[in-house]
Amino acid sequence: MLEYKATLNLPQTDFPMRANLPQREPEILRYWEKIGLYKRIQEQSKGKPKYILHDGPPYANGNIHLGHTLNKTLKDIVVKYKTMAGYDAPYVPGWDTHGLPIEQQAIKTLGVDRHRVAPAEFRRICREYALKYVDIQREEFKRLGVQGDWDHPYLTLHPTYEAVQIGIFGEMAKRGYIYKGMKPVYWCTDCETALAEAEVEYQEDESDSIYVLFPIRDGKELINVDEKTYVLIWTTTPWTIPGNQAISLHPDYRYVLAEVDGRRVIVAEELLRQVAEIKGETHPPILGAWQGRELEGIRCAHPFYDRDSLLILGEHVTLEQGTGAVHTAPAHGTEDFEVCQKYGIPVLSLVDGSGRYLPEAGIFAGEVIWESNQKVIAELERRGLLYHKSKIVHQYPHCWRCKEPLMFRATEQWFASIDGFRKEALKAIEGVRWIPAWGEERIRSMVAERGDWCISRQRVWGVPIPIFYCEDCQATIINDETIGWLQKLFAEHGSDVWFERSAYDLLPAGFKCPSCGRANFRKETDTMDVWFDSGSSHMAVLEQRPELKWPADLYLEGSDQHRGWFNSSLCTSVAVRGVAPYKAVLTHGFVVDEEGRKMSKSLGNVIYPQDLINKYGADVLRLWVTSADYRNDMAVSLNIMKQLAEAYRKIRNTFRFLLGNLYDFDPEKDSLPYEQLSLLDKWILFRLHQLIQRVTRAYEDSEFHIVYHAISTFCVVDMSSFYLDITKDILYCGAAESRERRGIQTVLYEAANVLVRLLAPVLCFTAEEIWSFLPGARERAVSVHLAEWPQVNRRYLDPELEKTWGKILSLRDQVSRALELARQEKLIGPSTEAEVSLYPEEEETLRFLRRVEQDLPALFIVSAVKVHEVWEAAPAGAVPAEDDWSLKIVIRKAPGKKCVRCWLYRESVGEFSDHPDLCERCYEVVRQQPGGGPD
Repeated sequence: MLEYKATLNLPQTDFPMRANLPQREPEILRYWEKIGLYKRIQEQSKGKPKYILHDGPPYANGNIHLGHTLNKTLKDIVVKYKTMAGYDAPYVPGWDTHGLPIEQQAIKTLGVDRHRVAPAEFRRICREYALKYVDIQREEFKRLGVQGDWDHPYLTLHPTYEAVQIGIFGEMAKRGYIYKGMKPVYWCTDCETALAEAEVEYQEDESDSIYVLFPIRDGKELINVDEKTYVLIWTTTPWTIPGNQAISLHPDYRYVLAEVDGRRVIVAEELLRQVAEIKGETHPPILGAWQGRELEGIRCAHPFYDRDSLLILGEHVTLEQGTGAVHTAPAHGTEDFEVCQKYGIPVLSLVDGSGRYLPEAGIFAGEVIWESNQKVIAELERRGLLYHKSKIVHQYPHCWRCKEPLMFRATEQWFASIDGFRKEALKAIEGVRWIPAWGEERIRSMVAERGDWCISRQRVWGVPIPIFYCEDCQATIINDETIGWLQKLFAEHGSDVWFERSAYDLLPAGFKCPSCGRANFRKETDTMDVWFDSGSSHMAVLEQRPELKWPADLYLEGSDQHRGWFNSSLCTSVAVRGVAPYKAVLTHGFVVDEEGRKMSKSLGNVIYPQDLINKYGADVLRLWVTSADYRNDMAVSLNIMKQLAEAYRKIRNTFRFLLGNLYDFDPEKDSLPYEQLSLLDKWILFRLHQLIQRVTRAYEDSEFHIVYHAISTFCVVDMSSFYLDITKDILYCGAAESRERRGIQTVLYEAANVLVRLLAPVLCFTAEEIWSFLPGARERAVSVHLAEWPQVNRRYLDPELEKTWGKILSLRDQVSRALELARQEKLIGPSTEAEVSLYPEEEETLRFLRRVEQDLPALFIVSAVKVHEVWEAAPAGAVPAEDDWSLKIVIRKAPGKKCVRCWLYRESVGEFSDHPDLCERCYEVVRQQPGGGPD
């Protein structure tokens, strides 16, 4: 007897059910390498409109983490989409290779003492370390599936890059934006260098909180002074007390002289009560009251040294906490410095770059400031000048690299004057598209409130500040001639030449000091802030590479870059060009754990991308990137990755079904024209092309989570749960070359052909694998990433079809409800046992049912559907339809027997002696096959 299973058109495909991505993805990478995919993409894109996403350079100082994964994958998705959508979208990756992060890692990893190594040798060590991690990170990014010009990245240590960078610096100096000044800057005592605001992060810290009594020396005839009359200040940095030179009062606040704990103290009236309550007093007697401006000029004695601490006025004083009298040390605070400048009070800095008190600090000389707090407090206590001490937990600035606390330290540094171009920068911000929109207000406030940019660093591994000094007249020398000459030297030899040659050998032959005419020079020893390095990339890269253009269409980085790379790039561009270096800026959130906590080794919640790739594959990691709205923080955990692996499996299984049912389909010969397709086929094409619209819009709007959810829903709901479920009978049991089956295959091919391209920017490896199995695909393009983006066929978006299917799906819901009731009553088992009778009560309903009648059995997945006339009454027990349907539904056991081949109940089963177990449809199909006739 013929085995009927062999007569079915069961799916056949070599496309594996198990993805096995960790092993398969490297094979695909090798294929891309073999065909020279990136080069082919660039050749194919020539002449098309350019779209430039400019890569923000990560530091080359360690393996990549999940933050890198999120960032680089988002960029790759944008570039891949733009390329397929018809743009010339080259991607030139870059690396930040100078500065403190590299120095720290080189010192830590290689055990180098930078103070004992010659600058040229130390720079060589740092260079080698940076280049080592450029190579490591390059391979890790490639493993993620990121396509780019990996053989020719940009590096901030490239000589041509450095030459452009000092050119930008020179142009800013020429325009008067660069100056040297003594100002308090963030200073890391561990790294021994100044920091910019972008290199500072705030952490919760416990500090000593002290109230200190400053004896009044001269009351200016306002106050009768005796040995127990004081101004009371409050501070959380006891170590700054030796640097005190003044006490700031607000000119408009009311201050009182009150008797508390046997002393007469001056405090702001509003804060008197809480100051007194420290000593257990509630209503201390007030002996006098004045406006702050009346007390200006009163002299107090410094607690430790024989010098005055002058009462001065400052608008920065608040009543939020403390005493309203602010301890002022101009060497250790920006506001302190600025207010003292108004009074001509000189800056007294008693702390060196390593955080130790200088000899001038007397009893504290040689002490490390962080360890001296208790000694300062003890000395105040010994002298009877400590009013109160406690602890306070607050946000305190720390170095973002070594994580150590920072101090403000007044030193001579080079600055870029933000005030010089602040208005232009704020105007430039308005002309940029910010994604999400709140990014505009974020960077606007940062630029509006930003102080001058400290651009000098006391480091060796960086681009030197290209300034000379005349040893004879002390003139500062930077002009077109010196910068132009240095640019040539840097372009040829790199910035190492600055450290290898004398000042004389770095200047043009015969160069003389423009001020005094002599030729005795020294060179600046500081290097540039690394944010100036990366902030120069828009000119050092976009204008130097012929395949790129300036300005960039898009910058894409984490939201912290509003104060970092977005900001420094904007400043250098506006200062030199007057406009922003980018047309649009997209920002993403940070990677956190399932509970929303930042990834931290101390918390033990760090997950490494390499581990996830080894377990799940890069495509599942890429799916994670698109699974949630990246504009918020992105949670990741093993549980989340497991869920995404399951979501990936469902998408993959949909493609496996599509490919499996195309084994005998040649799209060139077997595709049916639209007119010959069934109503169901036309509907799924309608939904597919709606999907193209929605997904394309989501890519354009950078809403990649919509891409993921829309495609996933279409695969699972529209295809697997609906269309594929309904069409299985015809696909498997119908004649192989029947019009109905070819129509379904036409739709399956169109769906696979569209979906694989819609998914290619996200699931880049899986899409390539699918493309290799899709009939005729490799003949059109050797890679899916060389294929064109799917275009919407307007003909398929028929509004009448949509209206019809709205009614059909509503009817299907009504019938499903009736079938479930029949199943509960044990009338039927599976729905294929049922015959559905529809009793319309209105002519309009009848006309609609007659129009779609032949499609209803497959749609309901039942053996038969009968549409009765309006005048036929429904029997008792009929289920009335809801949702405005003038219709009643009856479910009966389908007449006839079950066909063993298609499992549908047909009255024709048993009519054929040679195949008594088959229905008429299956009999005709089997009869046409070899060996299908009588025995």
